[in-house]
Amino acid sequence: MAIDPSFSQILLLLGCAVAVVLVFQKLRIPSILGYLLVGVLLGPHTVGPVVEAEPIQAIAEFGIVFLLFTIGLNFSLPQIHALRHLVLGLGTAQVALTTTAVGLLAWAAGLEPAAAFVIGAVFAQSSTTIISKQLADLSEEHGRHARLGVAMSVFQDVTAVPFVVVIPVLAAASAASLGGALAWALAKAALAFVLVFYLGQKLLRPLFHLVAARRSPELLTLTVLFVSLAAGATTQSLGLSMAFGAFLAGMVLGETEFRHLVETTIRPFRDVLLGLFFVGVGTLIDPAAVARIWHWGLLGAAVLLLVKGTLVAAIVRSAGIDMPTAWRTGALLAVGGEFGFALLSLGLGSRLLDEALGQIVLTSVLFSMVAGPVLIRYNHAIARRLSPQAASSGGSEVELSTPEPAPLAGHVILAGYGRIGQSLGHFLESEGIAYAALDLDADRVREARLAGELVHYGDSAQVELLEALGLSAAKLVVITHEDTAAALKTLQQIRARHADLPVMVRTRDQSTVDDLRAAGATEVVPETLEAGLMIASQALLQLGVPLARVLRRMQAERAGQYRQLRELFAGDKLHDTFEADPDADRLHVVKISAECLVVGQALSELALEGVAVTALVRQGRRQLQPAGDTRIEAGDSLVLFGPADALARAEARTLR
Repeated sequence: MAIDPSFSQILLLLGCAVAVVLVFQKLRIPSILGYLLVGVLLGPHTVGPVVEAEPIQAIAEFGIVFLLFTIGLNFSLPQIHALRHLVLGLGTAQVALTTTAVGLLAWAAGLEPAAAFVIGAVFAQSSTTIISKQLADLSEEHGRHARLGVAMSVFQDVTAVPFVVVIPVLAAASAASLGGALAWALAKAALAFVLVFYLGQKLLRPLFHLVAARRSPELLTLTVLFVSLAAGATTQSLGLSMAFGAFLAGMVLGETEFRHLVETTIRPFRDVLLGLFFVGVGTLIDPAAVARIWHWGLLGAAVLLLVKGTLVAAIVRSAGIDMPTAWRTGALLAVGGEFGFALLSLGLGSRLLDEALGQIVLTSVLFSMVAGPVLIRYNHAIARRLSPQAASSGGSEVELSTPEPAPLAGHVILAGYGRIGQSLGHFLESEGIAYAALDLDADRVREARLAGELVHYGDSAQVELLEALGLSAAKLVVITHEDTAAALKTLQQIRARHADLPVMVRTRDQSTVDDLRAAGATEVVPETLEAGLMIASQALLQLGVPLARVLRRMQAERAGQYRQLRELFAGDKLHDTFEADPDADRLHVVKISAECLVVGQALSELALEGVAVTALVRQGRRQLQPAGDTRIEAGDSLVLFGPADALARAEARTLR
């Protein structure tokens, strides 16, 4: 039976993508370039197998929708308002000036105004992916230039939303009616904002609370996909982009406690579909045409890098930041961006650019992205060469803001925010120690967030959620819930990425301690045993035992895995509530009769495999931890401690 051609193309596309991206990631080359190469190899302009571009592009459009959705999650209205003084102003100025400068150059070169505008918009974008990855590889991600550059590059994604609205209008409207068309488009955008944003605030939070109450991952995934696509369909019905509606829906959910969970849920769909989008862009690249226009591509890349880098440096310097930092920021943002491909694809689809011009623009952005890692790697040397005297110019220090609140570092992550989690959180807060928490009770999370506590809805067994809460920078993780299976999964996920991060686990009793330690728990705290220890310590203090002695006893008990607290007598099975595990260690008393063969033997001579003698009762007097050379007498009672099966064997040998 022959394989369906469509299925063969899917297998070919996936296999090629896996191979190329695997090699690119091993070589530390951005995956975006790998997807572009896959598109070139499987496109119609190269020899070998060809994958039809139209189905890919139809599916890949959802990648842009989900990209804008996740960008919206990171840009709530209060956050954007808080950034208005620095990053918002600098980011807007950078995008506007770059678009204007490049657009004027393109217009002066003889292009139509609409085409010049699209090229300016494409060149104004920078690659947050490349910038962030290179800075992390260089360990510069916390520098002033890095924080400012990443903040501005992320903000560019927000400014791309108006371009998504405007570019289709430029294609549909004539020059005479352009103003009216743009005004109508902006009016529809405002209507979409009202519909999606304000109605979403009324509907989305209750919807996600209802879904969260079911605690079903598949239902949550379906809901996230439905909400993002429904918002996109709303704006599309108004003649706007689907991506714009998804962005608005993301902004709504970005203000809720479900933000990190939603982002984690949508990320696999976004990444795969974005990969397909870049594969689709790659199919547009004609290597033969690039060979003919490579000099134009280099010229375009030079214009992009020089114009944008210089403008960014000038804008940052005008904000009162020192010249070296300004040039270093300019070097970061000079690189072309992946969202530029999206705008270019939109311009080509709207026929504002012809294919030949599109190839030049595409090649220019591609060349700039290839040169970007080099610029970022040597940004300090470039700044030093361009501003040798600027370090002593006395530029004022400006406190930078970023789209996100300052990332947590040295904090505690609480997996579970029930009784134990909240109590621990209150103690941490009173000591000025930052913490973040995850919990699956939507009502509890809502109340905690209203109280100003950093609590998010989500399952701590999803390591992506923990990473979103700053797992790599955390000082301690405390698993406070009672779900042992979930705790084991969380431990396995954490240990796979962070082998040395301390993790404390709360458990009900001793029965699961060994499993939790084997899974990587640094410390396991059995709740019932610890409660007994606290009661015992308070009783000793009330009876006048010195505090130092009580503390030593508590420390010794913990070091001995709560040995004395676990020495308990079992009751009848109907009422025995202290121990849920029938195989757990317990106490058992064996009465020695005159007929027993062990009479006269030393305790050390008894074959008690896995069982300890904790006490000996002789003539009504109790001896704790009797010495091994103590001889057994008739009428003695031996108090044994161990597992039930070992106790049974020991009793049989002792009484024979």
